[in-house]
Amino acid sequence: MRPDLMLTGVLAIAAILAGWIGWNGNVLLLPASCAFALIWSRAPNRMAVVIVSAGYFMAASRGLPHGVSHFYSTDVWAGLIFWLVASVSFVLVHLAAWSKRQARRPLGFLVAMLVMAVPPFGITGWAHPVTASGVLFPGWGWWGLAAMTAGLMGLATRMGPAVVVALAGFWLWSAAIWTESKVPLAWHGVDLEMGSSLGRDASLRRQRDLIATVHGAASQGARVIVLPESALGFWTPTLSTFWREGLQGSGITVIAGAASLDPAGYDNVLLMIDGGGILYRERMPVPVSMWRPWGPWFGEQGGARAHFFANPVAEVGGRRIAPLICYEQLLVWPVLQSMLEGPDIMVAVGNGWWTAGSSIVDIQRASVAAWARLFGTPLVISFNT
Repeated sequence: MRPDLMLTGVLAIAAILAGWIGWNGNVLLLPASCAFALIWSRAPNRMAVVIVSAGYFMAASRGLPHGVSHFYSTDVWAGLIFWLVASVSFVLVHLAAWSKRQARRPLGFLVAMLVMAVPPFGITGWAHPVTASGVLFPGWGWWGLAAMTAGLMGLATRMGPAVVVALAGFWLWSAAIWTESKVPLAWHGVDLEMGSSLGRDASLRRQRDLIATVHGAASQGARVIVLPESALGFWTPTLSTFWREGLQGSGITVIAGAASLDPAGYDNVLLMIDGGGILYRERMPVPVSMWRPWGPWFGEQGGARAHFFANPVAEVGGRRIAPLICYEQLLVWPVLQSMLEGPDIMVAVGNGWWTAGSSIVDIQRASVAAWARLFGTPLVISFNT
């Protein structure tokens, strides 16, 4: 067997393991994804780069075929096609960044990291190894992000094995002292198990149940209560009146997911139900299932709008929050854009009923937990499954 072929096989297996282990939903295992930088830099040729990049990304996003087929209630082939298409941008970027000269590869990996962190390629920039910053360097903030970037570049040099040892030391130290980000006093994120009916059941009975859930949380001392993405469905004047009457005199502030509809489409939003109205419009809805920018070319209307760099923070009761809705939690730029504003609290919501049987929701939770620990920011999470 040719040495290059044997090496490519070993690297492919290592890349798959790095993606599988690093992105299994356990926050403390995120640093395993950093091995991809070392593996990528050791590729002997461009075909090997394609194989290891695809292996890492597809292992990390392995829940996608099942999730897509569940969401669309179709067979697994639709999910497999979407999975393959989504991996193309990751593979192409890392292929273009690779150089035959070893000395250029650290800079190439830096370029690949930057390109995969921001639009347009960052729109599918899942499984970004820089997410592990919060595990290796908790509380370091932007210095931790810089250290993580330098570490990943170091893995792509000839000194990569020595950098592995150094990063492993930080990993063990962090695991020994790890604590979850604290939920702010008087804030409470509600997790629901309403499946696909959440946001689709428009009955007043469902709204009464949600209001009762809010009052239940308030009876435990919560004053700001967060409900999941899409909890309220399409927001209408009737629902607005119903909720305000239900909360009248309680002193409770509710932050809840909803859809704000108009003739051209809709915005996936967070509402503040105490007279504040729309608090946040999602910057990056899920491509294809929600965000379809090509729709108008084919006379299609009704997709969700993307507000790429708008409203990175919002204010609730004098405190600045960094809102992240569902898909945004898997990307880099929405998080970092929000953290540039110095928020007091990170609020992450999602509606993950369609991911049942996969690790996608666990990965979302792990990602936001890592980012919150990196910046020492309190975290409030609310998911529906």
